[in-house]
Amino acid sequence: MELWGGHECTVNRVEDRFCDQSRLTGHDDRIEDLQLFAQLGIRRLRYPVLWERAGPERPGDYDFSWSDARLAELRRLGISPIVGLLHHGSGPHYTSLVDPDMPRLFADYAAAVAERYPWVEDWTPVNEPLTTARFAGLYGHWYPHGQDEALFLTALVTQVEATIAAMRAIRRVNPAARLVQTDDLGDTYATPELAGVAEHYNHRRWLGFDLLTGRVDEAHYFWPAIETAGLAPRVRAIVADPCPPDVIGVNHYITSDRFLDHRLERYPDLVKPAVGFHDFTAARVMDPPPPGLESVLRQAWERYERPLAVTESHLGCTREEQMRWLVESWATCERLAGEGVDIRALTAWALLGNYDWCSLLTVPANHYEGGVFDVRSGTPRPTALARVLKALGGDAEARAWTERHPTLGRRGWWRRDVRLEHAPYVWTERQPEMDDRGGPPILVTGASGTLGRAIARACRLRGLDHVLTDRAACAIDDPRSIAAALDEHQPWAVINAAGWVRVDDAEDAREACFRANADGAALMAAACAERGLRYAVFSSDLVFDGAKNDAYLEDDAPKPLNVYGASKAAGEERVLAALPEALVVRTAAFFSPFDAYNFAVWVERELRQGRPVDAAEGFIVTPTFVPDLVHASLDLLIDEEKGIWHLTNQEPVSWFDFGRRVADALDLDARLVRPARPADLGWRARRPAYVPLGSRYGQLLPKLEDALARHRARRTAEAA
Repeated sequence: MELWGGHECTVNRVEDRFCDQSRLTGHDDRIEDLQLFAQLGIRRLRYPVLWERAGPERPGDYDFSWSDARLAELRRLGISPIVGLLHHGSGPHYTSLVDPDMPRLFADYAAAVAERYPWVEDWTPVNEPLTTARFAGLYGHWYPHGQDEALFLTALVTQVEATIAAMRAIRRVNPAARLVQTDDLGDTYATPELAGVAEHYNHRRWLGFDLLTGRVDEAHYFWPAIETAGLAPRVRAIVADPCPPDVIGVNHYITSDRFLDHRLERYPDLVKPAVGFHDFTAARVMDPPPPGLESVLRQAWERYERPLAVTESHLGCTREEQMRWLVESWATCERLAGEGVDIRALTAWALLGNYDWCSLLTVPANHYEGGVFDVRSGTPRPTALARVLKALGGDAEARAWTERHPTLGRRGWWRRDVRLEHAPYVWTERQPEMDDRGGPPILVTGASGTLGRAIARACRLRGLDHVLTDRAACAIDDPRSIAAALDEHQPWAVINAAGWVRVDDAEDAREACFRANADGAALMAAACAERGLRYAVFSSDLVFDGAKNDAYLEDDAPKPLNVYGASKAAGEERVLAALPEALVVRTAAFFSPFDAYNFAVWVERELRQGRPVDAAEGFIVTPTFVPDLVHASLDLLIDEEKGIWHLTNQEPVSWFDFGRRVADALDLDARLVRPARPADLGWRARRPAYVPLGSRYGQLLPKLEDALARHRARRTAEAA
């Protein structure tokens, strides 16, 4: 098998707004990304020469300068492109998926592209035509926002006609051109009462491929609907001269497999759907979970007996789950290939991540989902996924790293009980045995603190083996205790969440504060350095004095105003001196729905009792939602990042404003939050007045508004 790749390159239309993923991820301005892709060992790259980008204004008026430079660079790098011309789009503004003239216009564009790049052999003229038709013609998400089966069928037939016309135009230039036709494929399951609906969905998923292979005649399941929509003459013309794909491209996501349930009373907390049944991600409901990729690959092979490739493989999740998804998908393809199924490749999709797919591109919220590279700093940063791809591409060193990586022994969340969001629907189809051997743990210190407990909770959710230690099990200021704990548990990494946290009390206990925050942090770093372990530790915005009058970045020099800040600054310096590969996470003003001892929960508790809350006005911080903090920190640890990183939920606010935002989020009386001065609050330690944390790595955590909404949801669930 080959390793293919692709960056999320959708250009689609919602009403009159066009969304261009290449611009959102910054790839539009970074030709050097292609060199990064080549270093992964990718043989072929799905790459856009999209109609909306090259010819946005009028038919026949094309600008190929962007594509010229990039396709030339791919040739220089020895990467074969699989050129895409329409990717979840409906074309430029002068046409649409229901325009009868769209196939001709599109074929003219395809001819121009082929004449410009006659050496290109592999083509995907229209990506996922059936999926695009569903979202644009049946569900109303994308232009032209239809919501009926006739418009869905029209959009699909139009795209198939466009594909056939485009390939004819391309093959007039290059008769050897190959069609790599992609679409999302998944199985639909259901309760017996909805078996008919599930059957309909399972027939529908093949319709695009069936049209291209000339299988849709009067005996086809969809023929009555095609006749009703007035499309029979057009479909007969397709069947008379079909265009079978040279490669069937299977795009498969965790959300591709669906489960339909009519028992609405079983889910009283969910909004009742208009269609009369819930449509769930099957892995979230079914026990055992559905077979997933293996099932649809087998079905596609048995149905068409044509070469297959997985043309999109990506999981929007935490880093180790993304790694597990790719490794499992590759192993599935290898196993099927060994049984005689003709599988040519697996494609690592979303190499640069993507924006706003959580809303199907309908809401421009700037919500980023990471990929093989993280682009939020403006410069692509390779994540741990990059090493996994190098391993799949044949790099021996990367393969050895992947085979021994401690997170890859566990099954992905879609195979573990944590996946079940609802009472499981039990079915009996046999599932393949999945290895779940575990591995060395992460040792987490600080069992009595907010961060330590939150990290342990995140590890449990993520299937990361871990050991949470208290002072009795691992006293971080005692070298013998540290050595004993590391020797006993044999971790692959240590996250030090222990330390002194009482800012005002530190003024009278300098020695104890430094022993915990500086001496202890450095002793643990030295022990990790001796054993070759990864190490992460937390620091604070209080290492700064607030005089910058701008957001502080990672390379700004510390200048603390109080003992606590001085201890953290000393800890940072000594940790990185002992272990330059250590990860030091600076954060600020964290809050958590799972802990009683933080500002947001204190505000809630006081306001629910009708008591006023005094909060400092004029002291600007960047609050941090603890679940976001620990998940991002674990990702960075797995990515083997080092040095100082700032992680917050982005928005600078005063403590007073933060208190009011918490009250508003929880529907409490914000008028009871009152502005106060330090003297009113009993502060003995000096605090900097303006210490928002920015980052030269970009903002890795969601916005504060989003964090407060999730804090509210969890607090509401806890109260229930």
